[in-house]
Amino acid sequence: EPQCLWSPRDPGAFDRADAVFDPTDEDEAGRWRFSGKPVETFPLAWRDVRFTSRFTPFRHLAFFPEQAANWDWLNGRVSRLDRPKILNLFGYTGVASLACAAAGAEVTHVDASKKSVAWARENAEQSGLAEKPIRWIVEDCRKYVAREVRRGSKYDGIILDPPKYGRGPTGEVWRLFEDLPALLKDCAALLSDEASFLLLNAYAARISGLSLSHMMAEATQDRGGVIDWGELALSEDGADGRSIGLSFFARWSA
Repeated sequence: EPQCLWSPRDPGAFDRADAVFDPTDEDEAGRWRFSGKPVETFPLAWRDVRFTSRFTPFRHLAFFPEQAANWDWLNGRVSRLDRPKILNLFGYTGVASLACAAAGAEVTHVDASKKSVAWARENAEQSGLAEKPIRWIVEDCRKYVAREVRRGSKYDGIILDPPKYGRGPTGEVWRLFEDLPALLKDCAALLSDEASFLLLNAYAARISGLSLSHMMAEATQDRGGVIDWGELALSEDGADGRSIGLSFFARWSA
């Protein structure tokens, strides 16, 4: 996980926090410590999308706030298109899927976790988007993409936000560094002739936005278009707030 290695400007902030995550020796595992009555969930919103944040035992809050920059970017791309078909792989709790649906897209949301997809559907209900054209699929993303390639399916935009390591619903193993290049090439093959974008995001200390951009350029080399890349971060309050980088992205757009 990224670390803030600088001195805190407000040393007492953690003492005033509503909740603090205490890690254990296990990878990413731990427990939440509350200053008041413990809570399991709390409501949040981004534009017209409503969703539930959850205190998970793996430090996550069932969404990633730094992704708001990508949600804004997706909204801008999708809202200019006429009912585009969007594929969201490793879709987790669905905020990106709902952002696209709210902007007018037909969305296919794929994740290997049955629980995550159930939470995503709950978020759709909260957002008043349950009747929008969203397909919810619990499946290994590589298997789904390979089948779509064989079928000749096409999408106008694809979102790809894989974990560093994961398991599919029937025991499939995902390893980012070994499996991402081939999956990204398959995703490029699913782009329609009128495709608008392919967005790749990754959380891993051994990767960078620059390396993702080179991978993206290789996958889309026959398409032209523009690739931008960078790092998503969260910042302290205030005009001179310092930022901590959390994920890297590369985005191809036509």
